This record gives sequence, structure tokens and C-alpha cells, in this order.
Amino acid sequence: MEFLSVTGSSFIEMFVGVGASRVRDLFEQAKKVAPAIIFIDEIDAIGKSRASAGNMGGNDEREQTLNQLLAEMDGFSSAGAPVIVLAATNRPEVLDPALLRPGRFDRQVLVDKPDLEGRVEILNVHIKDVKVSKDVDLRDIAVMTAGLAGADLANVINEAALLAGRGKKDEVGPEHFKEAVERQIAGLEKKSRRISPKERQIVAYHESGHALIAEVTKGAKKVNKVSIVPRGLAALGYTLNTPEENKYLMQKHELIAEVDTLLGGRAAEEVFIGEISTGAGNDLDRATDIIKSMATIYGMSDMDIAGLMVLHKQNNQFLGGGMSQKDYSDEMAHKLDQHIKMMLNDRYEAVKEILEQNKDAMEQMTAELLEKEVISGKRVQDIIKENGGTVYEGESLHTDEDEVLDSIDNKKED
Repeated sequence: MEFLSVTGSSFIEMFVGVGASRVRDLFEQAKKVAPAIIFIDEIDAIGKSRASAGNMGGNDEREQTLNQLLAEMDGFSSAGAPVIVLAATNRPEVLDPALLRPGRFDRQVLVDKPDLEGRVEILNVHIKDVKVSKDVDLRDIAVMTAGLAGADLANVINEAALLAGRGKKDEVGPEHFKEAVERQIAGLEKKSRRISPKERQIVAYHESGHALIAEVTKGAKKVNKVSIVPRGLAALGYTLNTPEENKYLMQKHELIAEVDTLLGGRAAEEVFIGEISTGAGNDLDRATDIIKSMATIYGMSDMDIAGLMVLHKQNNQFLGGGMSQKDYSDEMAHKLDQHIKMMLNDRYEAVKEILEQNKDAMEQMTAELLEKEVISGKRVQDIIKENGGTVYEGESLHTDEDEVLDSIDNKKED
């Protein structure tokens, strides 16, 4: 079977009629070599909804090209040339409804980011031409690469091989894969970046705060590594968290646990240094977004705030969500602002209390970070246990999910 591949943008020209002519030529070519498959990549280049195009007339080049494509796809019969039309897009929500009607692109297949087993299989494909050490476990690499796409995984394999080559090693070892994953997630190490002792101390307390809260909180992603080595363009340190299993849903206490972990860095600065820095800007942004989504999208706010009302409607469920549409009154916006502020403040106070309860563990973790620059997640757990703390290891630290939110409920009653 013949395979004809084109991009949507290749049909578009400034001269009206050229795109439609190219569509006709493509389908004529496919019929001559039938059976054939036509694959149109980035179909949104010519398939955007005509209702939202803002055109005043019907002579627009893009619209004529789309009309010709629709006509060609309607021109097949059971007795005609067997031609199958496939298309791909990252923006299915902008496509014209006529394209999605039965007989045209009526079957939609979501190509999502791979799960754990999928990542293992993808790594197996790309690792065939790489000489790998016997102690490399692809499942361990797959666990560390949650959220990465196939191209990212291929780049991890390539980067690991380059690291082994630069180190004049005959085989690619676990340490090379781990460094490659960190480069993919956090960027290149910038050891040449000069940081003052005061700033190193701030970063060490900040990252220790993230790590400790993640390890003692039910539902939080566990710590794989903590580092105060600068990476990328702006990161002066980072805490690498990895999920313990594939997750497709997040429960309320898991979202709150993520908020707590994000707030742990700023809270540690305030508790142990006595002054906050600008380093928590991104953490606060993400924590605010999570709490806002809980109230506006997931129906996780109290009945007197929004209850089960959906206040934000997602326009695009692909590639991270896209833009959301506000659909509530100014009065509701005021309630929402107060709710988000109260939730953030309440979780922040709860996090500070946990850090103060684990003061000795925080001091020891920070001291080791300043000395060694990098410590493992296992070492973080050991430090907490050595200092009398409790690490969440599958047994809930709370007998009921509501106890996670006790401080919030008590505050409302007051």
C-alpha cells in the first residue's frame, strides 16, 4: 500500500486557488496508486473552524482549500479507489466541525504521553544500538522519567551515551542515565556559576524544606534526589520527585500534598533563616494554580464557595490543557480570591509547623547539602528517621483524609 505524506501548511499560498488545486492533485495521485494512505500532518493549518476564522467572504484561500478537502473526502464510494485519509494535530479543538463528521475524520485516536510500561518499551527500542552495563534497569529509568514523551526518552538515551563517551567508558552505566534524566528535566549543571555562601545556605534550606515535606506527607511524590548545584538558566537548586506508580487521577489529599511540598521551600527560609527570598516565586505560582483548579474545575471547594460548580471551562484538553474560560460573577470571583488566599495561608502555616517539629532533621539535611551539594532520596529518609521523624511509607500518617484538612475546617469554624 502506497503512503503519501504532506503537511497542512504546504497547501497554503498567498494566491487564491493554489491550495485547492494542490488538494485535488494529491487525491488524484492517491487514486492512481491506490490502495493508498494519505497522511496530512498539522491538519489545523488548513482545517481551522470557518466560524471562528473572521472571514467576511467566501474567497479566502484557507477556506477554499478546506472546502476542496471536504469535497474530496466525500467523493469516495465503496466501488471507488481504496484511499484512506489520516491526519494529525495538536489542536483538535480548533478543527472545523465538518471535518469531524461521520465519513470524514470521525475516528479520533489520542496519542498521549506514555505510561510506565510504555516508557520501558520505548527505552528498549532506543537502547538497541547502545552498549549498556548489566546493572542498568530500564524500569528504574522509566520511573524517573514520568511525564516525558517518546522524543524526550530518545534524547535521554543519546545523552547518556554521550556522557559515557566523554568519560571514556566502554559501557553506559546507571549514573550516566541518571545524569541524562536530570539534564532533560532540570537542564545542564552550571558549576561555574558563582554563588555566595549566604545564597548557598538559602538554597540548601529551601531544597531541604521541599524534600522533608515530600517525605513526611501522605500523597506526595517521593524524593529521588536533592541538589544545590545550579542547573539550566535560573535554577540554583532542585528537588527531583518521582511518583511511586502510574497515576491517571489525583485525589484531593494528593493535590494538597503537592501544594504543601511546593510551599516547603519558602516556609523553610522563613523558619530557619528568618527572612524570605525571591526563590519561591515559581513554587507559589504553581501552588496557587493547583488550589484555583481545585475550586474552579474539580469541584473541591466548600459548598459556600462554589460547591460542585465548574467555574473554568478548559478549551483544550491536549498538551497541558491550553486556555480556560472564565464563567462566573464578580461576587464569585471575590469569594474565590478569599478562598485561595485562605487555603494558601492555612497550608503554609501547617507546613511551617511540620518543619519546626523536624528542626533537627532539617539542620542535618542542610548541613550535608552544603558539604556534599547532592544527597539521595534514601539519605533524606534516613536523616528524618535518625532524628525521630516519621516518613510516609504507605501507611497513612492520618487515619482519615479529613484530618489532613483539620486546620482548614477549624479555622472556618472560628
